[in-house]
Amino acid sequence: MGMTPIAVRVLVAEDDPSVRKAIQRVLELEDYHVITVNDGAAALEALTHQKPDAAVLDVMMPFADGLTVCREVRHRGISTPILLLTARHEVGDRVAGLDAGADDYLVKPFAVDELLARVRALLRRNYSAVDAKQLHVGDLTLDTMRHEVKRGQRTLQLTKTEFDLLELLMREPGIVMSREKIYEEIWGYDFETNSKSLDVYIGYLRRKTEQENESRLVYTVRGFGYMVRAK
Repeated sequence: MGMTPIAVRVLVAEDDPSVRKAIQRVLELEDYHVITVNDGAAALEALTHQKPDAAVLDVMMPFADGLTVCREVRHRGISTPILLLTARHEVGDRVAGLDAGADDYLVKPFAVDELLARVRALLRRNYSAVDAKQLHVGDLTLDTMRHEVKRGQRTLQLTKTEFDLLELLMREPGIVMSREKIYEEIWGYDFETNSKSLDVYIGYLRRKTEQENESRLVYTVRGFGYMVRAK
C-alpha cells in the first residue's frame, strides 16, 4: 500500500465500466479516495460541488465529453488539475485537450505506473509549497502567494500549468532551461520531450504576456530550451 493520505480525493470520469473500475482499483491501492462517475454531466457536477484534488477524465463520455467538461470548469474558475484520457494520439488531439484547459494528456492503452506517475505529478503541483514572495522580470510580476501575474498594471489570466511554467522560468531569469528539465519539474515524470505540449504552453505564455504589444519576455533557445529575460 502507498503512503498517500486518504483525504486526497481523485475524481475518475469514465463511461466504460471495466476501465473505470480498473482505474479506481489502482488508485485505491495507492490510498487515494476515489470518486467515480460515468458521464460528463456527472463529472461537471462533481468538479463543481465535491471539489476533488485532481480529476481523470475520459475524452469520450455521454452528455458532455471531456473537452467540454474541461472548458466549462475553467470557465467557472475551477483550477482542479485535470488529466485527460483518450484513445487518440495525434498531436492535434493533444493540443485540443490543452486548449480546453486540461493539465495533462494520457493515451490509451497506458501502463498503470504511468497513470499513477501522472496523477502524483498533478497532486504534487497542486500542493507544492511556494515562497511567500514576488518574482520580477522587467515589468512582469508573479505573486506566488496570491497566484497572480501582472504585466505592468495588466493582470494576466493564466491556467495552473501556465502559472507553474512561468514561475519556473522566472525563478532563474536569463538562464536557459532545457526541455527535459522543464518536463521533469512541471510534469514530474519522463515525458516525451519531442511532444508539442511544451511548445503549446510557451505559445500561450507569449500571447498572454505580449497581448498589448509589449516586448517579448519568453524566449526560445533553439535546440535546447527556454528562458525568461527582459531586454
